Amino acid sequence: MPELKTGARLKSSVCDGEIMVVATPGGDIDITCGGAPMLLPGDEAAAAEINPEHAVGIVIGKRYITADEALEVLCVKAGQGSLAVNGELLLQKDTKKLPKTD
Repeated sequence: MPELKTGARLKSSVCDGEIMVVATPGGDIDITCGGAPMLLPGDEAAAAEINPEHAVGIVIGKRYITADEALEVLCVKAGQGSLAVNGELLLQKDTKKLPKTD
Protein backbone atom coordinates (compact mmCIF):
# COMPACT_ATOMS: atom_id res chain seq x y z
CA MET A 1 0.00 0.00 0.00
CA PRO A 2 1.31 3.49 -0.75
CA GLU A 3 2.22 5.80 2.10
CA LEU A 4 -0.86 6.90 4.06
CA LYS A 5 -1.62 10.60 4.34
CA THR A 6 -3.86 12.42 6.79
CA GLY A 7 -7.37 12.62 5.36
CA ALA A 8 -7.00 9.49 3.19
CA ARG A 9 -10.06 7.22 3.06
CA LEU A 10 -9.78 3.45 2.97
CA LYS A 11 -12.41 0.75 2.57
CA SER A 12 -12.48 -2.86 3.66
CA SER A 13 -12.30 -5.61 1.07
CA VAL A 14 -14.25 -8.08 3.27
CA CYS A 15 -17.01 -5.99 4.91
CA ASP A 16 -18.74 -2.59 4.67
CA GLY A 17 -16.20 -0.83 6.92
CA GLU A 18 -14.59 2.44 5.84
CA ILE A 19 -12.08 4.64 7.69
CA MET A 20 -10.39 8.02 7.37
CA VAL A 21 -6.79 8.56 8.48
CA VAL A 22 -6.57 11.18 11.26
CA ALA A 23 -2.85 10.89 12.12
CA THR A 24 -0.08 8.80 10.62
CA PRO A 25 3.57 8.19 11.53
CA GLY A 26 4.55 8.16 7.85
CA GLY A 27 6.16 5.39 5.88
CA ASP A 28 4.51 2.25 4.54
CA ILE A 29 1.79 0.90 6.82
CA ASP A 30 0.05 -2.43 6.27
CA ILE A 31 -3.47 -1.73 7.58
CA THR A 32 -6.07 -4.50 7.40
CA CYS A 33 -9.74 -4.94 8.21
CA GLY A 34 -11.08 -8.40 8.95
CA GLY A 35 -7.64 -9.82 8.19
CA ALA A 36 -7.57 -8.55 4.59
CA PRO A 37 -5.74 -5.45 3.25
CA MET A 38 -7.74 -2.22 3.11
CA LEU A 39 -8.26 -0.59 -0.28
CA LEU A 40 -8.17 2.95 -1.61
CA PRO A 41 -11.46 4.17 -3.13
CA GLY A 42 -11.82 2.80 -6.64
CA ASP A 43 -9.55 -0.21 -6.00
CA GLU A 44 -11.00 -3.68 -6.42
CA ALA A 45 -9.95 -6.93 -4.74
CA ALA A 46 -10.88 -10.57 -5.03
CA ALA A 47 -13.71 -11.67 -2.76
CA ALA A 48 -12.45 -12.83 0.63
CA GLU A 49 -13.86 -13.95 3.96
CA ILE A 50 -13.41 -12.19 7.31
CA ASN A 51 -10.78 -13.88 9.47
CA PRO A 52 -12.64 -15.02 12.66
CA GLU A 53 -9.75 -13.69 14.79
CA HIS A 54 -10.34 -10.23 13.26
CA ALA A 55 -14.14 -10.10 13.44
CA VAL A 56 -14.82 -7.84 16.43
CA GLY A 57 -16.14 -5.05 14.20
CA ILE A 58 -15.71 -1.29 13.96
CA VAL A 59 -18.22 1.36 15.02
CA ILE A 60 -19.06 4.53 13.10
CA GLY A 61 -17.75 7.69 14.76
CA LYS A 62 -15.17 5.87 16.90
CA ARG A 63 -11.44 6.44 16.63
CA TYR A 64 -8.94 3.59 16.59
CA ILE A 65 -5.24 3.87 17.47
CA THR A 66 -2.07 1.80 17.60
CA ALA A 67 -0.64 1.02 21.06
CA ASP A 68 1.92 3.84 20.68
CA GLU A 69 -0.78 6.21 19.31
CA ALA A 70 1.32 6.91 16.20
CA LEU A 71 -1.58 5.98 13.90
CA GLU A 72 -5.15 7.17 14.45
CA VAL A 73 -8.11 6.48 12.19
CA LEU A 74 -11.81 7.41 12.33
CA CYS A 75 -14.49 4.91 11.36
CA VAL A 76 -16.81 6.58 8.82
CA LYS A 77 -18.81 3.44 7.98
CA ALA A 78 -19.34 0.51 10.37
CA GLY A 79 -18.25 -2.99 9.47
CA GLN A 80 -17.86 -6.49 10.89
CA GLY A 81 -14.05 -6.69 10.53
CA SER A 82 -11.48 -5.48 13.06
CA LEU A 83 -8.71 -3.05 12.17
CA ALA A 84 -5.07 -4.10 12.48
CA VAL A 85 -1.64 -2.76 11.55
CA ASN A 86 1.11 -5.26 10.79
CA GLY A 87 -1.02 -7.97 12.44
CA GLU A 88 -1.60 -6.02 15.72
CA LEU A 89 -5.24 -5.12 16.40
CA LEU A 90 -5.98 -1.41 16.78
CA LEU A 91 -7.42 -0.18 20.06
CA GLN A 92 -10.58 1.90 20.35
CA LYS A 93 -9.62 5.35 21.62
CA ASP A 94 -11.29 6.43 24.85
CA THR A 95 -13.48 9.50 24.72
CA LYS A 96 -12.60 12.47 26.88
CA LYS A 97 -15.16 13.70 29.35
CA LEU A 98 -16.14 17.32 28.91
CA PRO A 99 -16.10 19.57 31.96
CA LYS A 100 -19.40 20.41 33.63
CA THR A 101 -20.76 23.80 32.71
CA ASP A 102 -23.31 24.35 35.45
